[in-house]
Amino acid sequence: ARLRDSLVLEIGKTNDDADGEIGRCIQILEHCCSITTLQTGETLPDIAQDMNILTFRLPLGVTAGITPFNFPAMVPISIFSMSTVCGNTCVIKPSSCDPGAVMILMELCLEAGFPPGVVNVIHGRKEPVTFVCDHPDVVALSFVGSDEAGSYVYERGAKNGKRVQSNLGAKNHAIVMPDANKERTLSSLISGSFGAAGQRCMALSTAIFVGDSKQWIPELVERSKTQKVTSGAAPGADFGPLISPEAKKRVCDLIQSGVDAGAELLLEGRNIQVKGYENGNFLGPTILHRVH
Repeated sequence: ARLRDSLVLEIGKTNDDADGEIGRCIQILEHCCSITTLQTGETLPDIAQDMNILTFRLPLGVTAGITPFNFPAMVPISIFSMSTVCGNTCVIKPSSCDPGAVMILMELCLEAGFPPGVVNVIHGRKEPVTFVCDHPDVVALSFVGSDEAGSYVYERGAKNGKRVQSNLGAKNHAIVMPDANKERTLSSLISGSFGAAGQRCMALSTAIFVGDSKQWIPELVERSKTQKVTSGAAPGADFGPLISPEAKKRVCDLIQSGVDAGAELLLEGRNIQVKGYENGNFLGPTILHRVH
C-alpha cells in the first residue's frame, strides 16, 4: 500500500495503474528467482580433436542504473534486482521528480536482508549522472529515459569504457485497417494514447486510419470525451496529471504547433479544469486530425 500510495502521490498515477506497475515488479522478482538456471554456463565437448569449450558467467562488479519518472518502481527494480542476483552491486539514480518509490524499495531491501552497500541510491539531476558515467569503479550502466539524457549517458559512459544500455524515447504509430475489430480497436487506441496521461515510452501518439476505418474517427472522439481526468486517487479515474508544469507546457506547445501547421483540432483538452485541483498539471484528451 505504501508503494502504491507513493506512485499515486508523486507521479499522479491512478490506483489501477499503480497496482499494475507493482504487479510488474513482482513478476520481475519472480523471474530473478530462476537465476540459478539462467546463469548457468555451457559446455561444448569435442569441437575439435582433444578440445572442449566451457563458458562461465561472472559478476562484473559495480553497476549503475539511471531511471525515469514514469515507472519509478518497475524500472529501478528491474535494474538492481537482476544486477545483484548476478553477483554485482548497484547504484540507482532515480528521477528527481519522484524518488519516493525507490526509497521505499531500499527499505524493503534492508528488511529482506540485503547487506549494506549492495544496493545504493544517489539523488540529483545531471551531477550524479555525470558521476556514475565517469567513476572508474562503475563498469556498467543502464539508462531509461529521454533522448537527450540517454545520448549523453551513452556517449560519456562509452568513452569511459563502460558497458552501456541506453533505452531512449519512441514515436509509436498505429495503422487501423478497415477489417479490424472496431470495439477492441477504439478501446485500445484510447487506453494506449491517454493512459498515464501519455507518459509512457509505448504511448500511442499517431493513428493512421485506412479506408473505411476513417468512419470510426467521430466515435473515437466521442468516446475520448468520456475519459475521467482527475486525481489518480479518485475512484474511477482514467488518468491523472502530467508530471510537472514544464511537461504540460511542452505538450500544449506541441498541440499548438500542430494547429498552426493546419491540423484540425477535433478534441481540445488544454483548457480542462479539475475541481479541487485547479492548479494541477492536467491535460484532457486531445485529438488532432489531418496532420501533415
